[in-house]
Amino acid sequence: MDFRFLKYALCGLALLICDLGSLPAASPNFVVIMTDDLGASQLSCYGSQEIKTPQLDQLASQGMRFRTCYATPNCSVTRMMLMTGRYGFRTGWYNFLEREYSPRPGSPQFDIGRAEITFADLLKQQGYATAIAGKWQLPGTPENRIFDCGFDEYFMWMWKHQLPQSSAKTGQGTSAYDPQQSLHSFQKTNRYWDPAVMSNRKRIPTKPADFGPDLFTDYVCDYISKERQQPFLIYYSMVMIHKHNKTLPGVPDLNHPGQQTTGGSVKLNVEYVDHLVGRISQALDRAGLADNTYLIFTGDNGPAQDGKGDVVEKGARVPLIIRGPGIKAGAVSDELASLADIFPTIAEIADAPLPKDRQIDGISLAPVLFDKPGARREWLFSYLADQRMLRSKRWLLEGDGQFYDCGDHRDGTHYKNVTDSTQPEVRAAREKFEQILKRLPGPAPVKKDS
Repeated sequence: MDFRFLKYALCGLALLICDLGSLPAASPNFVVIMTDDLGASQLSCYGSQEIKTPQLDQLASQGMRFRTCYATPNCSVTRMMLMTGRYGFRTGWYNFLEREYSPRPGSPQFDIGRAEITFADLLKQQGYATAIAGKWQLPGTPENRIFDCGFDEYFMWMWKHQLPQSSAKTGQGTSAYDPQQSLHSFQKTNRYWDPAVMSNRKRIPTKPADFGPDLFTDYVCDYISKERQQPFLIYYSMVMIHKHNKTLPGVPDLNHPGQQTTGGSVKLNVEYVDHLVGRISQALDRAGLADNTYLIFTGDNGPAQDGKGDVVEKGARVPLIIRGPGIKAGAVSDELASLADIFPTIAEIADAPLPKDRQIDGISLAPVLFDKPGARREWLFSYLADQRMLRSKRWLLEGDGQFYDCGDHRDGTHYKNVTDSTQPEVRAAREKFEQILKRLPGPAPVKKDS
C-alpha cells in the first residue's frame, strides 16, 4: 500500500475532517518565512540602529510584532517544533541531525514523515495546495522526505546528503548522496552562488552567476502568482543569513536611491533578506492576494555570531511578525510566543481541527492576533541537547542555571542576575519553574561506548 495514501487516510480520521467540498471560497492563504541564524535584535523594527530593514518595518506596521518569541538555539530542532507544534521530548528531536540527543537513522522518530503530522499535512487535508522552498535540514531521502511531510511540491537546496549519486555538485563543496554514509562524512553543496537545487525529484541546472536566495525567492513569487482554485500554504525556509555569505548581489543602498552596495557583511546579509521579503510582499500585492493571506516572518535561532547553539535567550529569541486579515495594523504584543504556536495558530485560522491522536504543545496565537478571549502563554520553553530553558514575562532560567529578573524588559538589557538571591519572591519563582520543568523532561542520558 502507498504510505502517503495511508498516512492521509489516518490523518483525515484523526483530524475529523469534513467533506472537502465544503471548503469556503474565501479560505485564507499562508506564507511562512523562516530565516536562518537571524536574531530579533538584528531588525530595525526590533531596535537595531545599524541594520536597516524597511520592508520588515513596513510588514510590522501592517500587522503584529511580538516582542518576545522563542525558537530553540538550533535549526533542525526548531524546524521540527515549528512544523509539528510539538516539543523535543515528544518528537525525539533535542539536537541537530546525528548528534547526541537526536533520533538515530532507522528509528521510528527519524522518519518524520511517518512519525509526525506537519502544518502542511493539516492544511492538505483541508484542501490546500502546499509547497516548500529553501532549506530542509531534516532527515529523509530525496524521493520521499518532502512529500511524506505534506508538501505537494518543493524547490530546495540539497545541503550535503540529498543529491542523487549521479548529481554531485561542485563549487564550495561536492556531495553525492549515499544512505550508508554518515551525514557528516562529506562536504556541503552550494547554497549561494551556483547552488545545488532539486525540485520534485529533479535536479535544477544552475550557473555560476545564479544566486541561490534569488532563485528560491523567484520560486516563491511564481508560486504565489499561479492561478488556482485552492487556497495555499507555502513555507519558505531561507538559506540566509547562515554565517553570512561574503559576496552578495548588489543590495539596494537605502541612503542613495537607485544605487547598490556590494559586499557580504552581516549587516548587508540582513538587509538582503529584507529585500527578499519585500519581493514576496509585492508578489502578493500584484496577485491581489495580500488581503486574504497571512504572512508570517520569523527565524530558526539567534545569530551565528552571538547566541546560536547556546541555551540562552540570545540563542532562542527570534523575530515574529504576522500580517493578515483581522490583525490590527502596527500592533506590538507583549504576550509570549513560541514557534510551537504557529501550528495551532494556522489550524485555528484555517478552521482545521487539531489532531486527536497526539499532544500539541503550541498554543494558538489567534486570540492575541484578533484581540479576543482565549488562552495566553504563561511561559516559554526552549532546549538543545540536554539543557533546557524557561521564561515567563518576568523571570528567565537559562540552560546553565543562571536565573534572571527581567522586570518589564524583553531585549536582554537591564536583566538582573538573581541566581544567588534568597529573597522570597525569587525563591517562589524558581520553585514554580522547577515544577513546570518536571512536565518538560530532558532527553535520556546518552550511553557511552565502553
